[in-house]
Amino acid sequence: MKKLKLITNIEESYDELRYKTSWPTKTQLIKSACIVMLASVIIAIIIFLMDQVVDTLMHFIYSFGN
Repeated sequence: MKKLKLITNIEESYDELRYKTSWPTKTQLIKSACIVMLASVIIAIIIFLMDQVVDTLMHFIYSFGN
């Protein structure tokens, strides 16, 4: 009997994940996670500073209207 295409796809996906994928070691995973967290913090700080500059500039511009 012919297999359903879904079952065949699931089996092929499992085989690919199990036998053909190279998984990182624990050390590599920790280093990568630390790099991502550090980059996220740096980007968040940059966005925060840009927001503060724009906020200050807008307050300065609108203070002339009063």
